[in-house]
Amino acid sequence: MLLTPEVKQLCEEIRRFIRQEVDPRSRWIEENDSIPPELVAMAREMGLFGLTIPEEYGGVGLDLAGKCAVEEEFGHTNYGFATLIGNHTGISTAGIVALGNEAQKRKYLPRMASGEWIGAFALTEPQAGSDPAALRASAVKRGGRWVLNGEKIYITNAGAAQVFTVMAVTDRAQGIKGISAFIVERGFPGFSIGRNELKMGMHGSSTAPLAFTDCEVPEENLLGPEGMGYVQALKTLTAGRVTLSARCLGMMDKLIEKCIDYAKVREQGGRHIADYQGIQWMLADMAVARDASRLMVYRAIDTLTRGERGTLEASTAKLFATEALARVVDCAVQIHGGMGYMREAGIETMYRDARITRIYEGTSEIQRNIIARELLKEN
Repeated sequence: MLLTPEVKQLCEEIRRFIRQEVDPRSRWIEENDSIPPELVAMAREMGLFGLTIPEEYGGVGLDLAGKCAVEEEFGHTNYGFATLIGNHTGISTAGIVALGNEAQKRKYLPRMASGEWIGAFALTEPQAGSDPAALRASAVKRGGRWVLNGEKIYITNAGAAQVFTVMAVTDRAQGIKGISAFIVERGFPGFSIGRNELKMGMHGSSTAPLAFTDCEVPEENLLGPEGMGYVQALKTLTAGRVTLSARCLGMMDKLIEKCIDYAKVREQGGRHIADYQGIQWMLADMAVARDASRLMVYRAIDTLTRGERGTLEASTAKLFATEALARVVDCAVQIHGGMGYMREAGIETMYRDARITRIYEGTSEIQRNIIARELLKEN
């Protein structure tokens, strides 16, 4: 993938920041399930919260290729911190960038680019996860305002966010064409955020439910035309699947590096375990899985960058890369043996973090459905 000199330099700066500032705090993040305020402040200073926001609104203005290059770097470090930045600069700002009018962009994007305001994307509901068409959250227009009612669950960044892009049904008779997007601010009357969920992995990343009880949203906070919410959600999720896959590449890189380093020093039977064919074959399979994933991710980036739908390519990359990561991290635990099962090695943390990648941004089963549907449509 060809990157501009500016993006390459940015990636080098992020790599150095990860090594010097994030990695030394990873154990603390894991044990306390929160991001240290000083780390967030440093990320703001570096401009990391504005990576994908256009330059005219105070951001860096990365395109999809640049965003994926950055996500690959973040795959090398604490998953919770990577999620805070990745979600904010991905699905949480994409709707405002794509659908927002000038007034909305000028109100929200500069403060989101600086990191003063963190974003969150609210789609999933108790009865509607992989099936957005089953949304129950509703929005009704009353006296120059929209009144929202309903619940959202598993919302990433919820505990840290000030700005939420919320999907709600404005015309149930229209089905998916009756779903609209709204900008909801923390503190709006009738809007509440629940407690942070205790998760298997992603420690440090806030995940919480949202509740809307006659929540009053100004009329001007309708994001894009009424009924365009589902269309924008699909576009956002398509790009999000590619950037998540890119992060998986970085995670696989790190796992393979750790395994090679360990295999060269760990001795069993008077030999380094790297000398055993069984270990060599595992390393080979891990590298093949990563490299094949990389080709699929790059194909998806190229397709979307050329302005094509890219639905098939994005789902293919997401399915393959996340399932490849599952195999790679399992091999990493096995190569490290008992040490791999212990927290101090850091492998078991990545094992737990990796599991979510086959669930969010569309489960593996949903990706298979999408791929099959696109194939049947083509033929």
